[in-house]
Amino acid sequence: MTQEPSEPWGMRAQPGSPLATALSVLERVGERIRADRQWLEIMKRPKESRILCFPLRRDDGSLQMLHGYRVHHNLARGPAKGGIRYHPAVDLQEIIALAMWMTWKCAVVNIPFGGAKGGVCCEPKNMSVNELERLTRRFAMEIITMIGPEKDIPAPDVNTDERIMGWLMDTYSMTVGYSAPAVATGKPLSVGGSAGRGQATARGCSIVAREAAWRMGMPLDGAKAAVQGFGKVGGGVAQFLDQAGVSVVAVSDVNGALYRAAGLPVEELLAYKQENGTVVGFPEAEAIEREALFGVQCDILVPAALEGGIHAGNAGDISARLVVEGANLATTPEGDAILREKGVTVVPDILANAGGVTVSYLEWVQGRQEYFWSESHVVRELEEVMLRAFEEVHYLAGTEKVDMRTAAHMLAVGRVAEAMRTRGVFP
Repeated sequence: MTQEPSEPWGMRAQPGSPLATALSVLERVGERIRADRQWLEIMKRPKESRILCFPLRRDDGSLQMLHGYRVHHNLARGPAKGGIRYHPAVDLQEIIALAMWMTWKCAVVNIPFGGAKGGVCCEPKNMSVNELERLTRRFAMEIITMIGPEKDIPAPDVNTDERIMGWLMDTYSMTVGYSAPAVATGKPLSVGGSAGRGQATARGCSIVAREAAWRMGMPLDGAKAAVQGFGKVGGGVAQFLDQAGVSVVAVSDVNGALYRAAGLPVEELLAYKQENGTVVGFPEAEAIEREALFGVQCDILVPAALEGGIHAGNAGDISARLVVEGANLATTPEGDAILREKGVTVVPDILANAGGVTVSYLEWVQGRQEYFWSESHVVRELEEVMLRAFEEVHYLAGTEKVDMRTAAHMLAVGRVAEAMRTRGVFP
């Protein structure tokens, strides 16, 4: 396959960007597993990228122009699957990178989806509920030809939630003329959501943290942890770790960070965050700078905020022996190299935070068969998938003498390449 002089989306990946990282990882892993170059070149490119510009009517009657994106990366293993985020930093390169990451994430836990991602560049914190609903319904209509239960199944992501998925599902259903609960996952239970979906990413993250700690000979009872990001994922991981006997000594959110050497009262902190919208001001802890969280003495660090939380500037300060990536692209390549040199065990994002997409798959299955399971059944299914995936990655890391990040990507890229080879190229 001839290499084109520029990338097909019309721009070079910006150095240091998530897209540059994703492409670099794919190239390195592709060479390691000796992937056929023609499949590797296809995997470097998104199958479809839609760039949107549309108006949002604000409550005062004015119109605000917004940019949105939906990207399908690779569909060799099944329909597209990926979240929709509302955030001021959303751009096309980020969405392409995250769609590629979703392809690997679905493949590493061996569920039959390809990768997708979507987003709108906006500040949802400055929008009313009515404005968020109008935004969601308009964006759903803009991508209506891309999505569907057999084509592309969106889910919540940064600044989106089950209510937003309910609006998206309703918009699609009204358009096609019948209820289609399987068009989106992460929905409210009342409209076809799955029990156990809300804490799925956090639960999956805690499962692999437990397994990694066990193999390292690190008892969880009495261990100390720091969690960057105290939202849906970070807050849930902190709760699960606390229940396992881990002392959560530091947490942060977008507004600030807290530290308490004796361990934070996680349940009280979750209630405080629910009431106040931030951890800042919690009276039973010391306020610290957000970046200082990476330097606190702990055994386990969970970066669960946005991309690039661990980087060259703070990786050297990390004392934790185990890093479990709750966020996508949580560590930059430079930061990863420092952690590797320090001998830190890293459970990579495509494995560590795959609990969400796993239960999204289970929700999709339940919606398709119109038969829904109990929460205990969903949790058992999730645990089985996460344990199997962890064991496969851990085994490959040992046999190939590589770190777990490399092993996870070797497994994922190899599965996608095999699916492409098996299906062939039409016509």
